[in-house]
Amino acid sequence: MLDSHNIEMNHKYLDEHGMDELIGIIKHELAHYHLHIEGRGYQHKDRDFRELIKKVGAPRFCTPLPSELKKRVQSFKVYACSVCKQPYHRKRRINTAKYVCGKCGGKLQYIKTLER
Repeated sequence: MLDSHNIEMNHKYLDEHGMDELIGIIKHELAHYHLHIEGRGYQHKDRDFRELIKKVGAPRFCTPLPSELKKRVQSFKVYACSVCKQPYHRKRRINTAKYVCGKCGGKLQYIKTLER
């Protein structure tokens, strides 16, 4: 938390990945804290942050929890052109009034959602 500089961590990382992962998360969060106080780039995209975490051996992003990976279901929205029937698979909804078929310029219509 940048306002209070408190570090919040999920206890599941200790339970599922062990102490080494937790130490890496603490180093990562302390890098954010240190750079924010110094007024330097503290976000993941900033060079200062990337250099500091490399120096201290902290991960840039945390390892996904196995318990959360099981829950994550990938779904696709299927659209099709009303003229040439060209299918389009998208992860996010699209505005069918704004976009048209890239093949023939026809109107797109929503068909269904596929879950994988």
